[in-house]
Amino acid sequence: MAEAHQAVAFQFTITPEGIDLQLSYQALNQIYLSGVRSWKKRVSRVRNSLIKGVYPASPSSWLFVAIGILATMYMQSDPSMGLITKIQQHLPLRYTTAMSVAKFFKWGQTMVSALVFSTLLWLSLILALRFCLKLLLSYHQWMFEKHGRMSNTTKVWVPLVRLLSSRKPLLYSYQSSLPHLPVPAIQDTVSRYLESVRPLLTDPEFKRMSDLANEFESNLGNRLQRYLKLKALWATNYVSDWWEEYVYLRSRGPIMVNSNYYGMDFLYVTPTSVQAARAGNTITALLLYRRKVNREELKPSRVPGTVIPLCAAQCERMFNTTRTPGVETDVLQHWLDSEFVAVYHRGRYFIEDQIQRILDDASPPLPGEEKLGALTAGDRIPWAQMRKQYFSSGVNKRSLDIIERAAFFVTLDDEEQGMRGDDPEGNLDRYAKSLLHGKCYDRWFDKSFSVVIYKNGKSGLNAEHSWADAPTVAHLWEYTLATDAFQLGYTEDGHCKGDVEPSLPQPQRLVWNIPAEVQAQVSSSLAVAQALADDVDCHVFPFREFGKGRIKKCRVSPDAFIQISLQLAYYRDRGGFCLTYEASMTRLFREGRTETVRSCSNESCAFITEECRRLFQLASERHQNLYRMAMTGAGIDRHLFCLYVVSKYLGVESPFLKEVLSEPWRLSTSQTPVQQMNLFDLKNHPDFISLGGGFGPVADDGYGVSYIIVGEDMVNFHVSSKYSCSQTVSNTVFDFYLVILAILSLNTNLSALNVTVG
Repeated sequence: MAEAHQAVAFQFTITPEGIDLQLSYQALNQIYLSGVRSWKKRVSRVRNSLIKGVYPASPSSWLFVAIGILATMYMQSDPSMGLITKIQQHLPLRYTTAMSVAKFFKWGQTMVSALVFSTLLWLSLILALRFCLKLLLSYHQWMFEKHGRMSNTTKVWVPLVRLLSSRKPLLYSYQSSLPHLPVPAIQDTVSRYLESVRPLLTDPEFKRMSDLANEFESNLGNRLQRYLKLKALWATNYVSDWWEEYVYLRSRGPIMVNSNYYGMDFLYVTPTSVQAARAGNTITALLLYRRKVNREELKPSRVPGTVIPLCAAQCERMFNTTRTPGVETDVLQHWLDSEFVAVYHRGRYFIEDQIQRILDDASPPLPGEEKLGALTAGDRIPWAQMRKQYFSSGVNKRSLDIIERAAFFVTLDDEEQGMRGDDPEGNLDRYAKSLLHGKCYDRWFDKSFSVVIYKNGKSGLNAEHSWADAPTVAHLWEYTLATDAFQLGYTEDGHCKGDVEPSLPQPQRLVWNIPAEVQAQVSSSLAVAQALADDVDCHVFPFREFGKGRIKKCRVSPDAFIQISLQLAYYRDRGGFCLTYEASMTRLFREGRTETVRSCSNESCAFITEECRRLFQLASERHQNLYRMAMTGAGIDRHLFCLYVVSKYLGVESPFLKEVLSEPWRLSTSQTPVQQMNLFDLKNHPDFISLGGGFGPVADDGYGVSYIIVGEDMVNFHVSSKYSCSQTVSNTVFDFYLVILAILSLNTNLSALNVTVG
């Protein structure tokens, strides 16, 4: 039996002499400190609610309004135009025979009436300012203007936004001022859809699809659109809740590989090779970030280079969140706070207080405990059934509750990973696969994110996708890496700085009672997960030939450049074009998540087939326009998706929507943005370069491509595909053809260039 270390506040025994009471002053002191921390958090939350509740004004502005009203009244003027008198009439007046006392109460009643009016005026001004800010943030034409050619409207708009955003905001201050995501006109969405699939279809296929689209638009589409507009009037965001439920939570297949994604450590350096030290600093940095989130001290994310805020709603469920399985649909559960993290090491689960004690603990795992995490890696229905039947009471429920309520999950991996040894490229690929799925049982894939600390000190994370998108997790991971390496730091021998607190309690070993039925399901889920993991082909390569610095000299968007190069690579590899997915954020709107940029356009296909510099410029401009339209609510796929959901609720079939929603994304791409370059001193520490992260392929016969543009001279790529498809090979395709596109687009003599593909 494994030992469970419990912190007990008091113990008592009944003896013939009476009750022998034994108090643990250390435990009582921890209880006292816990209560103090809890009340501090409550006070902080109330204070923050007041501050963000009156934004863009400040709580102190009430005092200025009240003083102004009282000053005008002292000057025998009525700024309320009679409203103060009407308020005064509705206040109770205490009558008395003493004239002086009656005058005093009369004066007090006037003061109260003036303060009530001041408060109402102040609240009205706040609502007016908030409405003005929302109108200003609803203006998106600035995104479509060419660099250096600002319209007069935008010139007026910029200082107005700066003026209303001049106060230092909290993390969630802008939430009530963000506009709602608009519902595009159905004819616009259908038209843009047909334009996006034109290069992918033959003339007969395109005519058939056009007929389906026109029939849908003129009949069923208008009916579905009315329901969708009704939802948009009622809901904060007409897409996000359905997107979360039907795309993520209702999926019954494994979330490992298919949904979860990963983030990597620094490419060239590992701050320490001491596993416990790296884990200690990483956990500390993550908890410091959590404190900033809880106190709302993080600066709101903004569109790069602007003062335009982005929605911060995804930060709310970053910590203490778990995706719990259900038979029909999963549920995201979030707890306000907890003072621990769950740690897995060599098949044993702990509450983390001191990492080294866990590493030194030689006790074996309980029967069935070692591979218990495989339940989160396999199909969802068996896990839901096991959870309901065997984890709803007793020690299993208590232990599972601890894992699910933990701030996050930590795996102390017994392997070494990173770009190292005699085969750095191959080891980098194995590093990616390890973060994506590990051994299929040593990660808790249901947690909002799991941190992995390897034996040689390398780190990484695996994130569950339903609660948030990659930019939110990337922001967290950037802060963690920078804080770990540059603020917390390590001693010369690789240990954490500072002294050990001797009074810390022992780590608590979780206790399980895993019956044979659960162990059988663990083996079954592990077999499903292992087959999926073995089929994934991951390739990571740092592209050093050039970066965004050289691309910008061509007056081309770096993202457009990379997207077109990926399409060129796919075309040369497969001999044709495919439906291409690029993720774009819609966080300009409240509770916005993502939209699809259909990167494969008529212009990009024309360039790829003709290899002409002029066509490359046109393709780049077209891609930028598609990206901006997706960001500003004029995308295609989320609108069609919601129309499809409405049709299912109404019980009607649409051949057009059914075909659109079943089209495979054989090239699924995403850029990981670098959001906090100020945290990394690449000039003095050029080796501290982030590798970014990646995800599994969306289609069985397609590619998943993630990339991160680091500095001016480097782009890191993560490519995934499946071994079971003989037509896809991750490690030989995109790196070669990116160099080809560099030559095609940057060479001054394109007409004389002849590229031979081997």
